[in-house]
Amino acid sequence: MLILAGLGLYDEKDMTLKTLEYAKRADKIYAEFYTAALTGTTLNKIEEVIGKKITLLSREDVECRSDKLIEESRNKTVMFLTAGDPMVATTHVDLVIEAKKRGIDVRVINAPSIYSAVGITGLQIYKFGRTASIVFPEPNYFPETPYYVIRDNLRMGLHTLCLLDLDSDKNRFMSANEGLKILLEIENRRRENILNENTKVVVLARAGSFKPKIVYGKIKDLIDYDFGPPLHSIIIPGKLHFMEEEALKYLCENIS
Repeated sequence: MLILAGLGLYDEKDMTLKTLEYAKRADKIYAEFYTAALTGTTLNKIEEVIGKKITLLSREDVECRSDKLIEESRNKTVMFLTAGDPMVATTHVDLVIEAKKRGIDVRVINAPSIYSAVGITGLQIYKFGRTASIVFPEPNYFPETPYYVIRDNLRMGLHTLCLLDLDSDKNRFMSANEGLKILLEIENRRRENILNENTKVVVLARAGSFKPKIVYGKIKDLIDYDFGPPLHSIIIPGKLHFMEEEALKYLCENIS
């Protein structure tokens, strides 16, 4: 059997009882944290709660060497742990499909993810459009896709959740400040007047913790703001319902 289980958003306490129950019965436990990370805990703490050793997998292990994991599940109970919900990343969906093709019994244990956590801002979940990913730019690589996702969502009056890049191997996490600067740089290149320094955004930091930071304000007032430790995400609000306006006023820290 292959079990995919999410660990939630922030620390080892986000783990569901169902995940803990299956983990204690599993023959082998793997985990990956390259698609997302639990910044409020460590691998050692998760192992202490479960009471078993966890083998950490790299991106290459999951994307290019998943055959071994799948075949191991044929005769053993193998658990694959991820941050957030296990079925959000397309890599994990592909893993489930391949296992099903080979006749492996697959079970999925869902968990809180950033897609549900954005509700803490008071913005209505059903009014979010496509999600945008803002990645670290490189000398010859500066993707502009998030800009067009935001543009298309705004035209339909929808909110945009912007996920920020991370490289957990190097302990590198994009801050909301970096993400906002990248969006303004793309606007400067494309000049479609989608965003500017007066555009109001929401920054959500450390979702899932007891003290998340939720800040609402103009980009020019947030671009140098200290949001604290990662993980951060950015939300570009679309057309606001009056209840959403009230929520942003009372549930967020208003900067401008």
